[in-house]
Amino acid sequence: MPQSISVKFANGPKLHNIQIETELFPEANQTCVVSTRRGLELATIRGGLAEQDKTIGYFVRVATPDDLETFQKLKDKAEDLKWLLKAKVRERYRKTKIVAMEFNLDESLLVVSYTSEEQISLRQLIQDLMKFTSARVEFVNIGPRDQARMLGVIGVCGDGSCSSTWLQSFSAVGIRMARDQQLPLNPEKISGPCGRLMCCLQFEHEMYEELLADMPRKGSRACHETTGACGRVNKLFPLKNSVELVTDEGGYMEVPVTELKPLDKRN
Repeated sequence: MPQSISVKFANGPKLHNIQIETELFPEANQTCVVSTRRGLELATIRGGLAEQDKTIGYFVRVATPDDLETFQKLKDKAEDLKWLLKAKVRERYRKTKIVAMEFNLDESLLVVSYTSEEQISLRQLIQDLMKFTSARVEFVNIGPRDQARMLGVIGVCGDGSCSSTWLQSFSAVGIRMARDQQLPLNPEKISGPCGRLMCCLQFEHEMYEELLADMPRKGSRACHETTGACGRVNKLFPLKNSVELVTDEGGYMEVPVTELKPLDKRN
């Protein structure tokens, strides 16, 4: 099994395994040059030697000052071309957005990340770019979450979004997760900057499922064993293991689940 190290590229927090010779021992946080299907790329070392079945490329060398200078020049050139391409897109399309553009280290490939809700002519856009670079152009249509990952947006918590700081993969997030956590089903409250349901809804959902398993269903009838008050369960408080009971007399009272006697057979 080949030896590998974990590296991170500039376009997101995801770690990738790169094969490396065993006699090489680069240090964490060093910038290095790696060879992938895209050619030579610059990456940051994040993990030490380990045995991995799947790798995406090979370690070439620790980055030299010339490598860093070349990377910065190509980064500036890609930024200039991005604004040019944005202007071309605005002239021809209304529902297309250029998100990012990246050269590899030898300028043999230019990757253009974009979002679009309409049919566009990539051939025409490639011809616009070929006037300024001889690199092969690859267009990649990305989703809203990948867009947030690449742009490095701020989350609703006030910190960097999970997708742009540490999240390694995107999992399915459903509205039931928000409902189980008793969150308001307001899209503005439970959506991230990408416009999709917040990724963090999945982090505590398993715990909420365990807590809710021992609680009465919302809307079911129950009685408080101490006071004898009966009514319907209006709200659930899983973390406190209590419920809000709307009594038959029209009052509201918070009752611990341990003091509640369900009246519905299903509970």
